[in-house]
Amino acid sequence: MIKKLILPSILISLLITSCKNQVSKSQNESSNIFEKLEKVPDSVKVGNITILNLFKNQILAHQSQYDSLRIVQKVYQPHKELWNNCYGMIFGEENASKFNNSKGMVDWNKKLYPDNKDFFDNRTSELLNINLEKTLKQNLQKFEKLVPYPPKAKISILFTPLQGIGFGGCSAEEFAFELNNKEYNVNYTIEKGIPHELNHLVYEPFHTNDSNKETALAQTIDEGFACYFTWIFFDKKIAKNEAVENMSEKDWAWYLTNEKKLYQELEKYFYDKSGNNPLLRNEKFKLFADAPKSLNYWMGFRIIEKYVEKHGKDSWKDIYKMDSQIVFEKSGYADYIKSLK
Repeated sequence: MIKKLILPSILISLLITSCKNQVSKSQNESSNIFEKLEKVPDSVKVGNITILNLFKNQILAHQSQYDSLRIVQKVYQPHKELWNNCYGMIFGEENASKFNNSKGMVDWNKKLYPDNKDFFDNRTSELLNINLEKTLKQNLQKFEKLVPYPPKAKISILFTPLQGIGFGGCSAEEFAFELNNKEYNVNYTIEKGIPHELNHLVYEPFHTNDSNKETALAQTIDEGFACYFTWIFFDKKIAKNEAVENMSEKDWAWYLTNEKKLYQELEKYFYDKSGNNPLLRNEKFKLFADAPKSLNYWMGFRIIEKYVEKHGKDSWKDIYKMDSQIVFEKSGYADYIKSLK
């Protein structure tokens, strides 16, 4: 009888110890993240480009008792135009009150981190492991030296209760990278995605009067140019497939093998303005059922690549101010396709 009573007691003791250890480990991990986050700057600024690390204060607001004042002063106010205008608009009137005032921001930030603690901590650790401040500064400094028309831009790295931007925004000063969007590889996006998105911010203001700006061809060239610029940005030391949305070598090879057939089938959609066509949305139309992702990004890259081959290694800088139709015509891509067997 004594043994039967002792054994459960030992098991209970072990379970209690294990639970205490797990709680202690979790507390230590959180404390470690808090300590590291304190060393991350609130923002990194180079020239007219500012990147705000709003995620930092969204998590530090939970370091002890919930710090609503930190949310207002260091999450909401530094990028009010993003919260009020962009998030307040894209999610409709029923959700606008979550973003366009201090109370709404305080309310959802109070619940969001505790409800998603493990995932958010993992995301934050990924950022901390790449030396965020150094990476951002290096990218911004190189971008400013490389691009002839650096934009005035503000980009926030953040968590949000409703995901609708991913990595993008409503204007150059209302840009966001949503860390809790599970489609994104955090390290790839910070290191390779920021040059891509910044190139869009330089390119797009020059095309407000482009009569073809809403066409599938224009969107294809815009995305392809951003991918090509990423390849240039990293001194052509990354593979072309990596510059195009981090696709695999196998996917790149599939595109090259099927390049002529792709062009012949998709050319008829170049001037479609609906945004609802196989060039931009092959995943919906399945015109090429076995085609990999990022069809228009890849084709845009090829058009830009052919343009530069024809006009010289630095001619990519001319593309910012050129209408999409002119870029396409001067690339000689159509003639190149005709030469393929």
